[in-house]
Amino acid sequence: MKAVLDACVLYPTVLREILQGAGEAGLYQPVFSDRILREWVLATAKLGPGAMVIAEGEAGALRAVFPRAVTRAHPEIEARLHLPDPNDLHVLACAIASGADAIVTFNAQDFPGHVLAAEGIVRRDPDGFLWELQSQHPEVMAGIVETVRAKAEALCGQTVGLKTLLKRARLFRLAKALGA
Repeated sequence: MKAVLDACVLYPTVLREILQGAGEAGLYQPVFSDRILREWVLATAKLGPGAMVIAEGEAGALRAVFPRAVTRAHPEIEARLHLPDPNDLHVLACAIASGADAIVTFNAQDFPGHVLAAEGIVRRDPDGFLWELQSQHPEVMAGIVETVRAKAEALCGQTVGLKTLLKRARLFRLAKALGA
């Protein structure tokens, strides 16, 4: 399955790292564009002066790990599309151009089901998307989530509970499925 990762699911570190881990494990094929990555990097500015530099490095790492994931801009596709927020047209155009099956995003209202269905694409909430991957590949997903949790602990220097970590990332179903 190919899935476009919207900027809003790249912004939270824990969510991004779980999505990246699942992609690296071959559970799905991530897709994004330079514009999606740029939106994510710009959104980090509110975290402080060094946040954008860190995000730029992480965006570069995503490009390096998934070189075939980057889809170029397609203004000709965007021109024929209509969404409630015109600023999201590039995300749908990325999905169409790449042959993606889904767009993983928190923004349900910006991607109406009937518009996506006409293009053969579905909108997936990140929690439901990861829960489904966990249901199909429980051991792999448990390992990915544990790796992310261990990294969070190493960075903050204290114990991080799995339930707390996943709930902060708005991954309630995944937390429940993992027994957190």
